[in-house]
Amino acid sequence: MLKRICSLVFITALLLNTTVFAHTATVTNSGTNRYKSVRLTPEICNNANENLSDVLVKDDNGEIVPYFINTSRSATSKENYTYTLALINSYTKDDSFYFDYRIAKIPSTDVIATSIVLTTKTTGFAKKIEVFGSYDNRYWEKIKDDTLYSVDGKTKLEIVFGIPQKYTHYRFKLGNNLEKIAFDTATLYYSVTSLEKSYFAEEISPKFSIEQKEKETHVYIEGLKNLFVDTITIKTNSMFKRNAVVEGLGITAEIYNLSFGDTTYTDTDIVIRKKKIENDVLTIIIKNNDDKPISIDGITAKYYAEEIVFEDNGSKNYYIEFAKNDSAKAPIYDIASYKDDILKGAVDSLTVREVKLDEIPKEPKQYDYNLIFNIVIVAVAVLLGLLILLKLKKKPE
Repeated sequence: MLKRICSLVFITALLLNTTVFAHTATVTNSGTNRYKSVRLTPEICNNANENLSDVLVKDDNGEIVPYFINTSRSATSKENYTYTLALINSYTKDDSFYFDYRIAKIPSTDVIATSIVLTTKTTGFAKKIEVFGSYDNRYWEKIKDDTLYSVDGKTKLEIVFGIPQKYTHYRFKLGNNLEKIAFDTATLYYSVTSLEKSYFAEEISPKFSIEQKEKETHVYIEGLKNLFVDTITIKTNSMFKRNAVVEGLGITAEIYNLSFGDTTYTDTDIVIRKKKIENDVLTIIIKNNDDKPISIDGITAKYYAEEIVFEDNGSKNYYIEFAKNDSAKAPIYDIASYKDDILKGAVDSLTVREVKLDEIPKEPKQYDYNLIFNIVIVAVAVLLGLLILLKLKKKPE
């Protein structure tokens, strides 16, 4: 009897505290690369935790597949330009020796340089030099001090600028030229490597409804919860100039659609600036003052998507399981610790083929399951006490 009561308590606690994944997104595997990525659709984000802590990835065998969440891709871009410098003068002045150069063919666009590279057949020298720049060969500005040398097969014949320079003329000043140094060539270089980060911009046409309240038009937009929304655009043919307020975000924008003769001025974008929407419905309030409400033909939303990246194990399909469960803690996988190395290589992009949302019965508001659980515990304790008393009474004196 006692064992049955304990089992009842355990089962009751389990039922009251267990959450079962209710939603599944199916992803078909393709490609030959080791790692795969799949962008999370608005439908997944809307029905998952705000931080996606309830998301699991499984394969055809139901085995959990480690993953990490990624929000952008980085790519390096290189710009390289060269300009030949022509020697226009070399002379001695006040015991110093000068080399003056100018760009042989000045292009129509601005010249930008990050270094000068020299070549020479002269060896056995180490010279401190001063480098100057000019736009007209008249007024010179000092750029830097440097050292050039060619000693025992070791050379340094490149002058690297701290910041890019835009001069068309360059001057080298040497303390003297006893070694009779002559430069065979002088080349101006512009070489910059930049890291460009690109985010996963997507655009959707969410469901919306309109309500007129006094002198305001309230636009209720659905399907944006947990999305990093950048811009909301109102589609309309009305001619107007109004102020719009995004409720709860402290954002105000002036929107207009004006036409004068053959010229049209239109800006119906409300910039959210990549903010994550926390509510099921986003409300935009358009201030009409004493004018008639504008007609709204449609709404588009630009947002930045998130993607899941994982290692392929050969499964034909993968399944993303998720359900609103605020108590769920985000899984921690080793793969996240070397994600930068993974993203440097090729990753196959997969797409969500199907999303199945199970209807989760809403708990009646009048029920307090913590209270019910406590009542069950108290009732079991009382029952155990009664059983102990009955057993004590049955014992012979």
